[in-house]
Amino acid sequence: MEEKSKQSRTAETAQTPKKILIVDDDAAIRKLIYRFLGQKNYQVEAAEDGRTALKRFEEFSPDLVILDVILPDIIGYEVCQEMKQRWGGTLVMLLTSLTDVEHHVTGLEWADAYLTKPFHLRVLEKQVQALLRLLPSPSTAAEREPLHFGKLMIDPMRREVSFDNRLISLTALEFDLLHFFAQHPGRVCSRQQLIREVWDHEFVGDGRVVDVHIGQIRRKIEPDSTQPIYIRTSRGVGYLFDPPEPSKQ
Repeated sequence: MEEKSKQSRTAETAQTPKKILIVDDDAAIRKLIYRFLGQKNYQVEAAEDGRTALKRFEEFSPDLVILDVILPDIIGYEVCQEMKQRWGGTLVMLLTSLTDVEHHVTGLEWADAYLTKPFHLRVLEKQVQALLRLLPSPSTAAEREPLHFGKLMIDPMRREVSFDNRLISLTALEFDLLHFFAQHPGRVCSRQQLIREVWDHEFVGDGRVVDVHIGQIRRKIEPDSTQPIYIRTSRGVGYLFDPPEPSKQ
């Protein structure tokens, strides 16, 4: 009877709808996404500006935030940064009509995905599905243990990374990418392998997004990002996690 009760609770947890907060000052876009995701059995809330979004964020505790960059009161990048600092486990997808590379790079410093307007709702849905797969799932005791590589520590349970006892702020996607590397030290991975393993096979977008995220991780964890000692480039192949011995740091 007790075993059946445990199974029932597990099934109930697995079926709990994921919570998504939509932030956009354009009422038509906001309502369109709200209705569309609501019909896909997500639990949805919405906000029309940055201050309202931060308030709803605290009250709603969403799994994913779909956030417009251009808001009437606070720029979306700052809202994203604030949300990540309050709870780094929350996923954030930025929406914008800005298409230049610099805006994409700025967005990916904090967010986990970037979708340019106009977009098709089916593309949005696939991006949402791929991002939500990044959320932590039940794991074994061994998989929950922190990983130590000299001064670098990766804690999969808390989803925290520190270097020399200093906490490093990573996006959810950056954490998953670094954690995957740390689980496979010395293994050379191509961009496509990383996309398949970390982003999932339904990732929609340019494979070079891997380079952007690795660049961001390097800037945050490497003593010198121009000469990386943790995530190295394997020319013509991809990347590998090759941490130095503690005595070499």
